[in-house]
Amino acid sequence: MRLRVLAPDHLVLDIEVAAVIAESPDGSFCLLPHHVDVVAPLVPSLVAYRTRATPSPDETNDADEDGYLAVDGGTLVKYGDEVLVSSPRVVIGPGLDDLRTTIDASFRALEQDERDARAAIVRLESDIVRRLVELERHA
Repeated sequence: MRLRVLAPDHLVLDIEVAAVIAESPDGSFCLLPHHVDVVAPLVPSLVAYRTRATPSPDETNDADEDGYLAVDGGTLVKYGDEVLVSSPRVVIGPGLDDLRTTIDASFRALEQDERDARAAIVRLESDIVRRLVELERHA
């Protein structure tokens, strides 16, 4: 199957996978290549996927590789051999242990951006109120 993961402004991931595990409001589910087509809402959670390892010439049974990404809700669509995940925020990490650190850093940066945006809105609102008061005085 081909797994494509989209954020609002870019393609996060585009790889061949053997399985995808995701979580909807009804619980976790696993998609394999010949499963029925499905559309499912996603809750904020981890999406796991398994890629087939490429056998190396000197090793005969390389293990499949697992990958993980965090999604902040979104939608999953499986149609044929294609799985499309779309989420407003996606964090991908090199491994499950490192993903927690990556998520924490990403959310801290996002929280700071939100604080900055709220401060800018408060400045704009107070400027509007000040200008309205000035207009009333001149009227």
